[in-house]
Amino acid sequence: MDFIGTKKKTDDSRKTQPLAFVKVAPGPKTKVMTMAEIEQKAISLGIQLGQMNKTELIHSIQKAEGNTSCFKTTNGQCLHTDCCFMADCLAVKK
Repeated sequence: MDFIGTKKKTDDSRKTQPLAFVKVAPGPKTKVMTMAEIEQKAISLGIQLGQMNKTELIHSIQKAEGNTSCFKTTNGQCLHTDCCFMADCLAVKK
């Protein structure tokens, strides 16, 4: 299960409670990107690959896109439901 943020309405429709995390089932488009796909995305953003590992490369991509470099730092909770790295980021290791 993935987590997404949502705002709960209070009795007064003009006020909302703080952001909360809710569980949702992964959608049909949820898939882990291959390293080749990640490298291609990095190259398209002008990132030089060098000796970066997967996490470092994804953090560089997230920064280049103007996003928070949060890959593998959220402890299974994420508000960025449109992130192409979400499936890999939230994957449970067996």
